[in-house]
Amino acid sequence: MSTLFTDARLIDPVSGEERRGDLRIEDGRITAPGPAAQVVECGGKCLAPGLVDWGVKVGEPGERHKESFRSAGQAAARGGVTTMVCRPDTQPPIDSPEILAQARSHAEEAPVRVHHMAALTKARSGGEMTEIGFLLDAGALAFTDGVRVVRDARILSRCLTYARSLGALVVAHPQEPSLTAGTCVTSGKFATLRGLSGVSPMAERMGLERDLALVEMTGVRYHADQITCAAGLPALRAAKAAGLDVTAGTSIHHLTLNALDVADYRTFFKLTPPLRDEDDRLAAIEAVADGTIDVIASFHTPQDEESKRLPFEAAAPGAVGLETLLPAAMRLYHGGHLSLPQIWRAMSTNPAQRLGLEGGTLEEGAPADLVLFDPDAPFVLDRWTLASKAKNTPFDGARMEGRVLGTWVGGRRVFGE
Repeated sequence: MSTLFTDARLIDPVSGEERRGDLRIEDGRITAPGPAAQVVECGGKCLAPGLVDWGVKVGEPGERHKESFRSAGQAAARGGVTTMVCRPDTQPPIDSPEILAQARSHAEEAPVRVHHMAALTKARSGGEMTEIGFLLDAGALAFTDGVRVVRDARILSRCLTYARSLGALVVAHPQEPSLTAGTCVTSGKFATLRGLSGVSPMAERMGLERDLALVEMTGVRYHADQITCAAGLPALRAAKAAGLDVTAGTSIHHLTLNALDVADYRTFFKLTPPLRDEDDRLAAIEAVADGTIDVIASFHTPQDEESKRLPFEAAAPGAVGLETLLPAAMRLYHGGHLSLPQIWRAMSTNPAQRLGLEGGTLEEGAPADLVLFDPDAPFVLDRWTLASKAKNTPFDGARMEGRVLGTWVGGRRVFGE
């Protein structure tokens, strides 16, 4: 069936423009203007490419009680996310073609598109390399051990060299693990006053600089999943200027919250890496604006109530974000930091292009993965209304703006009337 969206505020992240107009889709693709069997009157609301959320944790296999593909997919649809790129830090990890095939089979329950990354080392232990070639053939988009850092530089260099020979993308979480072990906040006066164990942002810079040296040595395609502090940005800029095949991402939580938000010891604000100082938050936003940081993601990490109802230092890190990614990003828009095309370039176009996926554009012939939203609609978030099984959001009770009105995947409406 063909559908015509009329009187829409079209957000085009490729051209960097916003314009008022119509958009037509047919057979799951964006097509040339013309008559259609169905009309969606947008009333001046925003129509944009669906979000590509890179780094989603789903509890299957092993932790279905925290999040299933069905519940994560429903949360994604409600949040305007049309593609989830899932992490391999499951139980057991996705480190073999057989486990990847199982995860891909279960992912069919989701109403949105689902892709997977696979582990870089077996059991994510930083030792033996996984069968990267077989995992690529089985559908893995990239390789990562998640928040676990491969400590041995020789082992990591071998992994990067082999990945380079296959053209595989390696995703790393830059940290110096000997400094981050046992910490839960960013170090400083505030952490000391709260009696919490802190880590210097230099741990991120040290980990990133080591990785970039190995990238220069091996020529691998590399993505740093979370750059959250100003200290690491010069090295990242230098690597890009030198022509290394490097991209970087950050979390929407690190762009909209800061270290002071842990004042009441609320464990929903415990993340990995920890929330940073305000100067670092503003530096990360500026890096998104100038293209140094390419991707904004939710880093959706569901945790059950028992994992969070613990003292701050003992609680599990992470927050859900599939459903709050878009309204949280509207804080950057309404605050005058980023335009809507800039935000959508980081949350849709850039992740799609880096991972070799279709989408992230309103150009003719592109998949009809779309989100219709009102960037100005205000609401107070109630975590118990989230579609995710887990409810660990730092935005519980927060005043937010930006409501999704409809989500389409391949031309099929998966959320909204």
